[in-house]
Formats: sequence, structure tokens, C-alpha cells
Amino acid sequence: MFDVTRYAIAAQSIIDAGRFLYGQGWSPATSSNYSARIDDEHIAVTVSGRHKGQLVAGDVMVVDLAGKAVQSNARSSAETQLHTVLYQTFPEVGAVLHTHSVKATVLSRLLPAGEPLTLQGYELQKAFSGIDTHESELTVPVFDNTQDIPALARQTGDWFRQHPGQPGYLIRGHGLYTWGRTMADCLRHVEAFEFLFECELETMRVRR
Repeated sequence: MFDVTRYAIAAQSIIDAGRFLYGQGWSPATSSNYSARIDDEHIAVTVSGRHKGQLVAGDVMVVDLAGKAVQSNARSSAETQLHTVLYQTFPEVGAVLHTHSVKATVLSRLLPAGEPLTLQGYELQKAFSGIDTHESELTVPVFDNTQDIPALARQTGDWFRQHPGQPGYLIRGHGLYTWGRTMADCLRHVEAFEFLFECELETMRVRR
């Protein structure tokens, strides 16, 4: 069982995030998926195929950390395990957002296969939790897109257990995953990543 009040708070945070992210053009149509922690064993997550700019309470369901639906016949996102592995890996994480912006998608396709995106020297790196200087280095791994979500969940989980300080990753030709202690932290991370992705793309353009 889960606390219905905590579920309602988590669901509303997801609904509000969806409206914001859709408004920014980072979650078009029915793309993307969002989640928020309810307790140590349950998360609220978007139901599959719902328009993220028009979410209502019925578009958010509960799953356990194995990704199984709780008290619902709805179907969560096919990528639910990419959320649950992060909650299992990082007990402090309170929200996970997956977006499909143009910049994240294009940049992920331009990066050489097998190489991460390395961000350094940007003042806005300090927008990420735990980073207090532009002299730090952010490593954003780029995983190949696949329909084998359990395999990708294992791959991402293994990478982030070895690199716990990194705040997000890209899926090639697909989009961004990032997380935070709160939904507000998570949204801040999305905004920061979008700015940095745009900087990287503009740098590539002017260097041609």
C-alpha cells in the first residue's frame, strides 16, 4: 500500500512538470515520461501514450520499484525500468524526467559512437546539485537507442553506480534522462542541460 496524499502530491508535480516541459517544446505530443517518488517502494509515473502538456490525475499511475502496476489496470511507459533503476541506485532521488527536445536528440546523433559528451568551463554547470565551480567536468554518457529496455536499464544502472556524481544521460536519437532530489531540482537540471546542449551545438556550428 502507499499513502494516497503523497501520491496526490507526486502526481500533481508530474502534471505541472508536463505543462512546463511541453510549453518549452521539450516534450512534444505523447513523447517523454516522468516520475516522482512516493516512498521507498513506490513511484508515481506517467501512463503510456498520454499527451504531456494535457496531463490530468488519471494520466499518472503507481508502480513498485520492479515496475509493476499497483492498484491499476493502466500501462505505464515502456521505459519505466529506466526510471526504477535510478530510484534503486540512488535512494535520495525524488524525481526523474525524460524529455525529447530537438537539441538533445540532434546532439546525441552528432557525438561519435562510444564517446560521452564532456561539459567543462561553463558557469551554468553550477546549476547541477553538488557542483559549485565552472572548473568541474560533467560527463554525459550516450547510450545507443534500443527496444530492449531491461538491457538498457542494466547498462545505465551499472554506469551510474560507477559514476554517481553525474546527473544525466542521453539516448542516441532519442532524448535526455535526468533526476534530482525534488521535482524542482530535476526541472532545473533539464533547463541547464538544454542551455548547455545549445551551447555545444552552436560551438560545433561556428567551428565548421
